[in-house]
Amino acid sequence: MRAEQYVLDSWAILAWMENGPCRTMVSDLLAQAARDEIVIWMTVINIGEVLYVIEREKSLADAQKALSVVDSLPVKQAEACRALTLRAAHYKASHRMSYADCFTLALAVELKATLVTGNPELRGQQEAQVLWIGLNE
Repeated sequence: MRAEQYVLDSWAILAWMENGPCRTMVSDLLAQAARDEIVIWMTVINIGEVLYVIEREKSLADAQKALSVVDSLPVKQAEACRALTLRAAHYKASHRMSYADCFTLALAVELKATLVTGNPELRGQQEAQVLWIGLNE
């Protein structure tokens, strides 16, 4: 039996890192992944987004610490291969969302995974199932 799969976007990981109200939900998912009950993914594009946000708002040293934290999580990192990039470009052409969000969406669709986010930009998409954190349905 294949484990249930989830894709975290940068919104979810930043909310978790900032001890926001969504931290518990993301922590629960990470704990399940650590027990091999589920599989969690994140694109390297979204990891880059996390880092630039932290560096811009805090410092390079804080961004480097954040990368160390992300690398220690039970999260598989998906590279931006050609197929994923082309799918993300297609979503960017047809959706009003950031290019990084398009990579999250593309990976969720490719894996038939649940996208984990509270980012309002992803509200209008219908391609992937979403676990909304931090937003009321």
